[in-house]
Formats: sequence, C-alpha cells, structure tokens
Amino acid sequence: MATLDQKSPNVLLQSLCCRITGKSEAEVAHQFQYAVRVIGSNYAPTIERDEFLVSEKIKKELVKQRREADAALFSELHRKLQTQSVLKHRWSVLYLLLSLSEDPRKPSNRVGNHAALFAQPLPRDAHSTPFYCTRPQSLPLGYGDRTVGLSTSVGTSGISSMGVYTLNGPTPTPQSLLAGQPPLSAVGPGQSLGSRLAWTLPVSASPPSALAPAATRPLLGPQAPSPRVVRPRREGEAVGEVNEAALVRDILYIFQGIDGKFIKMNAQENCYKMDSKVVLCKSLRDTSSRLAELGWLHNKVRKYTDARSLDRAFGLVGQSFCASLHQELKEYYRLLSVLHSQLQVEDDQGVNMCTESSLTLRRLLVWMYDPKVRLKTLAALVDFCQGRKGGELASAVHAYGKTGDPQMRALVQHILSLVSHPILNFLYRWIYDGELEDTYHEFFVASDPNVKTDRLWHDKYSLRKSMIPTFIAMDQARKVLLIGKSINFLHQVCHDRTPPSKITPASKSADTPKDAAELLSDLEGAFQEKIDAAYFDTSKYLLDVLNRNYLLLEHLQAMRRYLLLGQGDFIRHLMDLLKPELARPATTLYQHNLTGILETAVRATNAQFDNAEILKRLDVRLLEVSPGDTGWDVFSLDYHVDGPIATVFTRECMGHYLRVFNFLWRAKRMEYTLTDIWKGQMCNAKLLKTMPELSGVLHQCHILASEMVHFIHQMQYYITFEVLECSWDELWNKVKQAQDLDHIIAAHEVFLDTIISRCLLDNNSRSLLNQLRAIFDQIIEFQNAQDTLYRSALEELSLRLQFEEKKQRREEEGQWGVTAEQEAEEKRRIQEFQESIPKMRAQLRILTHFYQSIVQQFLVLLMTSSDESLRFLSFRLDFNEHYRAREPRLRASLGATRGRRLSNI
Repeated sequence: MATLDQKSPNVLLQSLCCRITGKSEAEVAHQFQYAVRVIGSNYAPTIERDEFLVSEKIKKELVKQRREADAALFSELHRKLQTQSVLKHRWSVLYLLLSLSEDPRKPSNRVGNHAALFAQPLPRDAHSTPFYCTRPQSLPLGYGDRTVGLSTSVGTSGISSMGVYTLNGPTPTPQSLLAGQPPLSAVGPGQSLGSRLAWTLPVSASPPSALAPAATRPLLGPQAPSPRVVRPRREGEAVGEVNEAALVRDILYIFQGIDGKFIKMNAQENCYKMDSKVVLCKSLRDTSSRLAELGWLHNKVRKYTDARSLDRAFGLVGQSFCASLHQELKEYYRLLSVLHSQLQVEDDQGVNMCTESSLTLRRLLVWMYDPKVRLKTLAALVDFCQGRKGGELASAVHAYGKTGDPQMRALVQHILSLVSHPILNFLYRWIYDGELEDTYHEFFVASDPNVKTDRLWHDKYSLRKSMIPTFIAMDQARKVLLIGKSINFLHQVCHDRTPPSKITPASKSADTPKDAAELLSDLEGAFQEKIDAAYFDTSKYLLDVLNRNYLLLEHLQAMRRYLLLGQGDFIRHLMDLLKPELARPATTLYQHNLTGILETAVRATNAQFDNAEILKRLDVRLLEVSPGDTGWDVFSLDYHVDGPIATVFTRECMGHYLRVFNFLWRAKRMEYTLTDIWKGQMCNAKLLKTMPELSGVLHQCHILASEMVHFIHQMQYYITFEVLECSWDELWNKVKQAQDLDHIIAAHEVFLDTIISRCLLDNNSRSLLNQLRAIFDQIIEFQNAQDTLYRSALEELSLRLQFEEKKQRREEEGQWGVTAEQEAEEKRRIQEFQESIPKMRAQLRILTHFYQSIVQQFLVLLMTSSDESLRFLSFRLDFNEHYRAREPRLRASLGATRGRRLSNI
C-alpha cells in the first residue's frame, strides 16, 4: 500500500472527492475535473488569510457542538503544529477543515463550500489552460455552443459599473456584460467573482483531447516571476494588413505585459510600439496605442511589487503596500479573464466583428477607461513612494489621497488602511504594553539599546520625525512617545510591577485593515480619544508613584531650602559654626569635621523636622583647591540623588545647583562680613571717643561701610526676591499643573536656566560677574583694613589708659605721677600713632576710590544690559545718583535708557 507521501496530487484529489461525496471514482469524474480546474485557476475569494481567526472559528464551532474537550485538544495540537515546520500552508489546511465541517444544507458565504461547489455543472474547459497563459499559441480553442456576449449597452462608466474594482472585494458582474449568464439569484449572493465567472463558461463535456493536466501549464498571474514574456511570431506568417480581431487579441496580451504579435515593448523608448511593417489605418493604430498604455502601466506597478515583495528590509508597512497593489492587480486580472473568455467564445463560434456582441477596440477603449485611470493612480503612487518605507511610506500614500475624485480618493484610502495597519499595531502595542518590536525601523518611536537605565527617560527613546505619518499630528506623536516611555520607566526604573492593563484599560485595537480604516476616518475623534486616555492615565499614575514612593516634590523643596539658601535659620547658624574653620587655609580642612558641624547645625535648627530621607542626602563637598584659597572658597553643600528622582535632578542640574549655591554662599558671606563690620563699629564707637584724632578715619569707615551695606542689601533683595522667589513660584505652579514628567523636567530646567542667567552666572554675564566678584573682594579688603585700624587704635587706647592709671596710682601713693622721661616717652609714642593716622586715611581713601570705580563700572554694565530687571537694579543701586554724578558714562547710559523707554511707550 503506497504511503500518503508517495501518491500523486491527482490521486489525492480524486480520493478527497470520493470521500466528500461518498461515491465511487467513476461517479465523481465530473466533480474531479471541476476541482482540477478550480485548483489550476486564479479565481480566488477575497478572504483574510489569518490563521489565528480560522483556528478560533474552529474552536467556536466545537464549543457550539458542546465538544469542549475536542476544542481543548484542537488548541493544543494547533499550538504544537505552530512550533513545527511540517506544514508550510497551515492556514489553507485549517480553512479546508473549517469548510468541510460546515453543514452542506446551510447557505455559506465561502467560495470553498463543497456543497455549492460540486452542485454546479462541470464546465467544458475544466482542464483547459486558464487566461493567464504565457503564449498565445497555448490558448484553448475548442469551446461549446454556449453563447456568452458582451452587450453594447455598456456606457462610458464601463468597468466602474461592473464593480470589479470595488474596495471591499469582488462584486457581481452585471447582466449587461455577461449576456448569457443566469440571474444573480441563481448564482447565490455569497459567491465571489471567481465563482460567478464560472457561469460564463460552457457546460458541455470536454473532448478527451482537452483533458490535459491543468497544473502543468504555466500561469501568468500575480505570482508570476516576470510581468512580460515575448510571444514569438509563427513561422511563415507574413506581416501585412491586420484585421481588428487580431489587434484585439494582441491588446489583451499587452494588458498583461506580454508582447503581442504586432505590438511589442520597445526597451529604448520604454513603451509599446506597433510593428512598422504592419499595414493599419490611423484610427486603429491610435486606438491600439492608447490601449497599450494599460500594459505599460501594468508593467510599472508589477515591476515594483515583484522587486519589493521579496525584500524583507522593506518592512511590514512596505509589504502591506505591495499586498494592496497585488489586490488591485488581482481585480484587474479578473476583468481581463472575462474579456478573454468573450474573445475565445467569438473565436469558437466564428462571430463577425461587425455584430453587436463582438469585441472591438472601441469597446475595449470604453470598458477599460476606469481601469486605466486606476492603474494611472497606482503607477503614480508607485513613483511617489520610491525609496520610502515605514511611516514615511504611509505619509506618501496619505498625501496622494488628497484629490477631488471620490473614486480615486476611495482607492487611496483603501490602500492607506492596509499600509497603516502595521503602524497602528505598533502604536497600540507601544501605548498599551510598552513593547517596541520594530525590526525594520518603520515606527516613529526609536529605541537605543546602548543607553543605560539611569538615562532611560532622556536618551533611550526618541521620535523618528521622518517616520511620523502625516495623518498623525506632532502632538499626538509626542504623547505616544511619552505613554510607552512612561510604562518602561515604571517597570525598569521605578520597579513598579503594576500591569499596564491596570494603569490604562486597553480599548479595541486595529485588528484588521477595516478597523484601521475606521480609525483613520476619525483621527480627531476616536483615535484622539484613545491617545488622550492612555496618555492621561499613564502620566498620572507615573507622577503619583514618583510623589508617593520617591518624594519628588519634597526633594524639590529641599533643593530650595538648602542649596538655594531658603532655610534662613539653618544657613545662618551653619555659617556661625563654620566661621572658625573656613577662615583657615583650604588645605587644612577635613571633610569629616565639616560634616559634623553640618549635623550640629541641622539638630539646632528647624531643619531637624525634615524627612529623614531628605536629611541623609544632605552632605558637604570641598571644591578643587587653588593656591591661597581659604575654607570660604572651597566649601559647598551637596545633595545626593539617585534612582527615579535622578531623572529630574540630573548631573547637569546638580552642577547648576552647585554653581548657584557657591554664588549665593559668597553673597551671604558678604552680608555676614558687613554685619561683623557694623558690629565692630558700634562696639568701638564709644571706646574711641577719647581719641579725637581718629574721628576723621572712623567717619570715613562709616561712610564706606554704609555704601557697601546698601549695595549688598540691594543685591540680596534682587537675588532673593526678584530672582529666586519669583522663579520658584513659577516653577511650583507649573509642577502642580504638570500633566506628565516631561512637563516637570522642562519647568525645572527653565527654572535653573532663569536663575543662572539672572544671577549673572551665564556666559553673557561674565563681565558683570567679574565686576561683582571684585566688589566682594573689596568688602573683604575693607574688613581687613578696618580690623587692622581697630586693633591699632584699641592697642593705643589700652596703652594710654595704662599710663593714666599708673600715673593716678602713684599720685595716690604721694609720689610724682610720672617722671619727665616717662612723660616724654608717652608723648613720643602718641606722636608716632598720630603720624600713622594719615597713612590709615590714605589707605581707606585708596580702598574707597577703588571700590567706587568698580561699582561705577558695574552700574554701567547693568545700564547697558538687555535684561530690564538688571537695568532696574542699577536704578536702585544708585537711587540718589551718587555714582551718576561721578561717572559721565552713567549719565549717557541713563539718557539712552530713558529714550528707549519713551520710544517703547
């Protein structure tokens, strides 16, 4: 007994016919011949080739029959079959099983229904070669007497009325085209165009000579490797005057891209041309030339699909585009099969070209008008889409659909629904599961696998702007990126194990091109609602996790309190404790000593009530030491960040915070220093009243100190209120209203950029910052000069008091107060001190002059600044025009500023 693999396909097919009908081999001869014809033809129903859907339908049928165990067994067997490479066409096998399981007594919408299939009479040409043959000589010539004609009542609407180019699959061929076919009710409403075309074929038995195996004959259909095959001229055939019937036959081959006997492809001119030896009237030659354009258009589309169909790098979107072109060519081939059948019937019956039912070039020109327009659209679309893939290809198709012709618009919309189907599947998997399986880089969301987890939010995912389809707005694309990025951020960085389905409920996805077409038709409605719902749900959940589990807002406030000196009592107490340490050279400092002082300041102030998670991140940092630096120059507070909050407080942001802290710390030190200067003046004022020679120097110190205090107070007010508080208020409002993490990051970066620029720390304010630092240095110089003055004056005062006390004590003892020598020594020492006072006064005068000149230059830079707040700061620093009277440039700058303000008004 021969095994199943050793049997030929014909034997297997005959056995299947016997098994289905329950008859012997002799009784099923007609059904077997009909089955051979169906298998060898290109008639195919428009069915979604989805293996999953067919398997689900089989399981549902088993469940309906209350065979749950069989359904489970089928599911397990199907799963195992998918893991094996035994079958290459699993869908076809499953579809056959589903068709065989249906009740033949019930009407079915499938063409493969065996009851309807075998109930039809056997056509005569069951084994004749189908229409898509490679050579004209292989066409069958022996047909019966059944009359099939093309009615002349078809108008200019032609193929449009035939419905073979409808977008939702084949439609019945009208009675005007198939004059001899039965009414549609006899054919059955569920049959496709391929089944209905069977009614146009003869039903008488075929002669034995016509029963050659159809499977051995080459076909020219959508699966053929080459769109154009040269048909050689018969030997001994002379080229002379050609009748119209021969031209019609040639034209039908040209429609398929096959060279005819008289019309051939000219490779040099890239067009079909009539043989120059052919004798033909001008009207027929022109008509033939116009009809031959369809073959050229067909070749153009077919060449594109053949070149791209096997290119895996073209991606799923490109393959969908090729599939849509194949579908259109398939409908085109169905029309040609009807025309070819009509031509064969005319040849068999010897119909004259002058009869009403004959096939002429003029009738072909009318009937092929709409297909020609459609092929022109497809050819132009192919040209426009050259070199494009993925979302860029979908954009090209969408742009080409902007036309006023409703039929062409419907055609392009149908192609767009097929092309955009993979993109929408990518999109839904990304926004509902966070998965990105874009092997051929077709989706507009790109992933960089080399980026580490700590930079996931900033660098791992990005938008490929060239791949964003034009029917998806940039705002929608940004939301799509944020949705999937938020899901991955939650899983990989926040280690949140909540399933995505609980974050946002997944709605119906674009399972089929029809679903994709429905979404594309309502981009501002249902599609926008899907994106918005997923965006709001995912972003809200992410922000809740960051605020609840990682204290994002508390960390943001800690930055304001500690690194931006917002916690006043803590900063003042810390500065008091650090003063002895920071006055020492920087090389003698130890970080553990400074850390202990920091902890002491925390425990002694309101900072102790902060969250322990925040306080443990607060630390001390020593900056790079330069020769001659003191502790004040290298000390800095630090704040450690890691985990999810490091996404907001990046290294760049922390670098900005440290720059601002060092600037604010130096400004705070100036305020602290001037406070010590004022306290020294107040404490020593009464003591030094007995030294009238110092009154001028002390007055000069008071004036210079007042100028410095005014300057520092105005600068502190500007920095604290106009810069920090106003910027912080804007940041906090934006953070409270933020809809996603990107909004918080952007608001935080704007906040830092604002305070960097307005605190004169950016590159544009480098000259202003240098002048300000020079002013700070003069304040330190003045403190040192005043301390030296007070030390010398207090030492002199102490010596004078000692001399007077000694003199008084000796007088009380009844002795002379002092000797002449002691009194001379005392006068000489007092004279030396008095002689040193002019030197002190000169030193203060030089210091005052230098300080005022630096302030004047600083004010000039402020007045010429483009920032209005800095110009207003210059008005406050020189409110009584003290510096303006000394500096002519200030007068000119002030006049220019007022002129600009008046011109703006």
